[in-house]
Amino acid sequence: MKRRNLGWLLLASTFASSAWAESQLNLTKGVTDVSQNVYDLHMLVLWICTVIGIVVFGAMFWSMIFHRKSKGVKPADFHESTKVEILWTAIPILILIGMAWPATTALIDMEDNSNSDITIQVTGSQWKWHYKYFDQGIEYYSVLSTPREQFDNREGDGEAKGENYLLEVDKPLVIPVNRKVRFLITSDDVIHSWWVPAFAVKQDANPGFINEAWTNVNEPGIYRGRCAELCGKDHGYMPIVVDVRSEEDYELWINEQKIAMTKAKQAEAASLNAEMSMDDLMTLGETTYTAHCAACHQPNGQGLPPAFPALAGSGIAVDAEKMAEHISVVFNGRAGTGMQGYGKQLSLKEIAAVVTYERNAWGNNMGQTVQAKDVQEIGQGVSGASTEPVAPDGASDSAATTPEAEPVPAAEVNMDDLDMAQLMELGEQVYVAKCAACHQVNGEGMPPAFPGLKGSAMATGDIAAHIDMVANGKPGTAMLGFAAQLTPQEMAAVVTYERNAWGNDTGDAVQAKDVVK
Repeated sequence: MKRRNLGWLLLASTFASSAWAESQLNLTKGVTDVSQNVYDLHMLVLWICTVIGIVVFGAMFWSMIFHRKSKGVKPADFHESTKVEILWTAIPILILIGMAWPATTALIDMEDNSNSDITIQVTGSQWKWHYKYFDQGIEYYSVLSTPREQFDNREGDGEAKGENYLLEVDKPLVIPVNRKVRFLITSDDVIHSWWVPAFAVKQDANPGFINEAWTNVNEPGIYRGRCAELCGKDHGYMPIVVDVRSEEDYELWINEQKIAMTKAKQAEAASLNAEMSMDDLMTLGETTYTAHCAACHQPNGQGLPPAFPALAGSGIAVDAEKMAEHISVVFNGRAGTGMQGYGKQLSLKEIAAVVTYERNAWGNNMGQTVQAKDVQEIGQGVSGASTEPVAPDGASDSAATTPEAEPVPAAEVNMDDLDMAQLMELGEQVYVAKCAACHQVNGEGMPPAFPGLKGSAMATGDIAAHIDMVANGKPGTAMLGFAAQLTPQEMAAVVTYERNAWGNDTGDAVQAKDVVK
């Protein structure tokens, strides 16, 4: 009797919807209409599969128990049954149609990015996320804030893990409640995946491509996710935190960021005229190094060769004549390696401090100090990159989010005229490398964020306006200025290509002197 009661109890708990909904092993309902639809679809398919399993296994076990040979049952002797074959073909088809209809509806809803209120570009980078608000000119990096002592615990005596262990960041993504937010998701190095379960949003971030997603959150709160694509050694340290606020609090946050950006510019300008002592530089440098560099180069500067070379005793950190190169590598990164540029992530003062620290820590003892003005001079002289200051929250007026190519020194810039064939060949190379990720290889673009160039008024209209757009970009949009990344001849070639490719056929040939003019 007790066994029978226990069996009925287990069966009842299995069928209880509330038990499924509250189970930590079940799919979460989420806080958006789409996530609720996904949850309902999940439960529908789960119940259909459960019923099918009960019917199939029930019939099987019933036959095994009550029609076994030991009970003297003689099996029926028949070969074919047209009715049975029709039934076991038709019933699964009807079941599949019943599941496919709501599944198709949910997928269509998930892909509908139209009529969005806010557009945010999400860029994955080893190992952090970069957020850029197209309509506000705000952008910043979001980095894991869990103390390293909690997870780099090889001796087993580290700090106790916090409540949101490995799911906390220094600057969360902030969006308003009840407004449609469109995400343009890409990467500047390897494949990542932006995943927030509560939103039912999981989209790959591929270098050179733009994937889209959207959400409209119904409830304010903090929602957490993580990178869901194996993206390197610190893949597990790349969380996502979204702070959903009321519309009033969101507007207040926007205003706070703009004020912080203004103050940061003033502070950056003041730092150019200030001289920090060695002690202050080393203190700030150690803090910056621990937060941004130690994951790859290790706290002791020994690195993880060959991917992440050691800094302790390394040539670039202990050669007095390579200080400018050292600053340039930290500011601009190094193409073809895992070293990314921090010119858009750190202030000039922080870069000066971390370079000073690397040149004087771990026994390097170069005795050299680097100041903010040194970083500004070398950053501009080597890369031509803007040194707009980065706000304390990481926001910046600069729209660049992709690694910057090291331009050709002025003495080597070719200003000779090229014929149409040469311009088109060079222009196609530049377009594929710099423009195709947004405007697509076929020039169709991804409206409205990235308009098509094929047959567009920009590509078939005024040449001067076209050149100005490529060189200087367009504030308030995703269009970056390429004057700091491309030579005049490269810009001339890509403008020529855009005006003559995909059937535009304007016949215009733009030369480097036209760009300079």
